[in-house]
Amino acid sequence: IQTVRVSYKGTGPALIALIGAQVQLMFPNAGSVRPHLGTGKLRALAVTSAQPSPLAPGLPTLSSSGVPGYESGVPFGIFVPAHTPLVVVSRLHREIVHILGSADIREKFFNLGVETVGGTPSEMEVILRSEMTKWGRLIKEVGIHE
Repeated sequence: IQTVRVSYKGTGPALIALIGAQVQLMFPNAGSVRPHLGTGKLRALAVTSAQPSPLAPGLPTLSSSGVPGYESGVPFGIFVPAHTPLVVVSRLHREIVHILGSADIREKFFNLGVETVGGTPSEMEVILRSEMTKWGRLIKEVGIHE
């Protein structure tokens, strides 16, 4: 498909344009559109994750809807300065994973449209390197520049 990218100063103005039919589609995060889906003003077509999401029950993935291999997500993480002692990193990791494992916290994040994972620092590094490689290649291929 041919699209025209329209830049907005945030999700709020972009959603207003989508609801007002000034734009025809948007790739927002689940939390920002969730309140509008039940109103009949927006229609969700697919999720961009590799697997169906519990945040959007019944929605197919974009990959299974005709765009094979498409996967896009936003990895959230907690970062510390590079030379933070390993003992501090380990303690922070342990406490954060414990907190994210709490049913109450998981529910609060879920209601905000966020799936919690709580992986290891090494797993996050793999995810970030993979994302940088994937998007870096795409940026070069299509000639995106500032």
